[in-house]
Amino acid sequence: MGYLLYSFSLVVFVFATALYITRQRWISHIPSFPGSNYMYSRLPSSFRSDIESGFSSSAFDLTGNIESGDSRAGLDERGKEEVRRIMKTRRVNFDEARRILNEERFSRNGIGPDGRPRDPKFVSFS
Repeated sequence: MGYLLYSFSLVVFVFATALYITRQRWISHIPSFPGSNYMYSRLPSSFRSDIESGFSSSAFDLTGNIESGDSRAGLDERGKEEVRRIMKTRRVNFDEARRILNEERFSRNGIGPDGRPRDPKFVSFS
């Protein structure tokens, strides 16, 4: 009985390893499950696709970049990921997500919501 269990375990291990190594060949043939795009969605890589994906508004207009023929790759990938995460989790629009992201960055760096440092030793002459 132990021999059968050992043999079965070895066959399953070899089969799983072969599937893992060849996953690039067969993964495209598996249908996607409903809701699986929620976990991963490809980020746009140009200003035109940034606009189509909702990363533009009247306060943050990217059409000028397209009209001027800007050859850059689009918005920052890490920033887009963070904004998209905020938009999905908190169900807010693009401008609100940008505001939330900036407030989070400010608080991580010790800056208050009004833009002034929270350092008790900070002295400002205005």
